[in-house]
Amino acid sequence: METQEEIVDGGLLRRHIRFEGVPAWLLLPPRIEAKRAAVLCLHQTTKIGKDEPAGLGGKANLHYARELALRGFVTLAPDYPNFGEYTFDPYANGFVSATMKGIVNHMRAVSLLSHLSYVDAKKIAVCGHSLGGHNSLFAAAFDKRIRAVITSCGFTSFAKYYGGNLKGWSHKGYMPRMAEKTPETMPFDFKDVLAEISPRPIFVNAPLHDANFDALGVDDAVRDSKHPGIQVEHPDCEHDFPPAVRQQAYAWLERRLT
Repeated sequence: METQEEIVDGGLLRRHIRFEGVPAWLLLPPRIEAKRAAVLCLHQTTKIGKDEPAGLGGKANLHYARELALRGFVTLAPDYPNFGEYTFDPYANGFVSATMKGIVNHMRAVSLLSHLSYVDAKKIAVCGHSLGGHNSLFAAAFDKRIRAVITSCGFTSFAKYYGGNLKGWSHKGYMPRMAEKTPETMPFDFKDVLAEISPRPIFVNAPLHDANFDALGVDDAVRDSKHPGIQVEHPDCEHDFPPAVRQQAYAWLERRLT
């Protein structure tokens, strides 16, 4: 880890760092006297990348890295490939998807957190919205060091994603090979991702009017996963992470990690 800048901001210490070439914000709560739980905070599809969860712009409802740090968690908000400050061509570097490069980076982020002297390595979670919502699930499916997941507006069953048209997943920033797939020919669905994370707990924010990720498809995936520890909330809004549900998610996480 290379620290490039350190700023005191509203009672938090915010470090601008790089790890394995990935730019990130590391947010530390005041007065760390014992090991703290930590949360990897993944941003949505937004040009400013990590700055949004860190509270430096974008939507106020998506400042979860800052809000969690104010509640006492150590939080780490990295840039996803080709967002924020992070320019990286995954395909020229041997990856078949930007999603997989993101997963590799997120696992390295967990390693970084687990080696910080003020983090309890047995109490690391992940939180994300939209792009960050499904990347939170992917990271947890691959990395069992992640003990709990908050996913907001991040998934639905492939059959209920725009009527089964998966083209939206095939952008070069995600998984291009899905351009030729249908729900029936996909090698996995989100029920399988949720099942892979089991029995680790998952909090799901799935708004009733999310145009990207159909709430009924969320319920299908949760039911079919047979995961015993998923809490699903359906706020009456569009593609958003409203205050009441965020506070509910934070309290849920505190009960499991602190």
